[in-house]
Amino acid sequence: MFDTKIAIVLRNNLAGWQKLNVTAFLSTGIAAQYPEIIGEPYKDRAGNLFNALSIQPIIVLAADEATMSTIHRRALERDVTSSVFIEEMFATGHDAANRAVFAEYAPDDAKVVGIAVRADKKVVDKITKGARMQA
Repeated sequence: MFDTKIAIVLRNNLAGWQKLNVTAFLSTGIAAQYPEIIGEPYKDRAGNLFNALSIQPIIVLAADEATMSTIHRRALERDVTSSVFIEEMFATGHDAANRAVFAEYAPDDAKVVGIAVRADKKVVDKITKGARMQA
């Protein structure tokens, strides 16, 4: 049905609240980059309107720290723009602070705890190779 795939990969040792927080942030990055994936608003039988959601499924995977670094590198090598969340962002409280701490790191020393990509299905599968379904 879709030629593309959306995958979010989380580091496998995150606390539950961290997994949810990172997934939420990374999802917004994909939606901002690809607004065409957002469908129409939902409406219930009583006529109440609700926010529109992604029309495309999103797979959530898990990987260890080394695999996260590899996935980050693969996305960069394939020139796939991604959403990335690094460990140090947990200590910040707002967007400007997130961007400031993010700018302090390069791909070789960033402690990536989450990455989201959307690209051709085969490309996403190659980028995320080694990650497993999130438990």
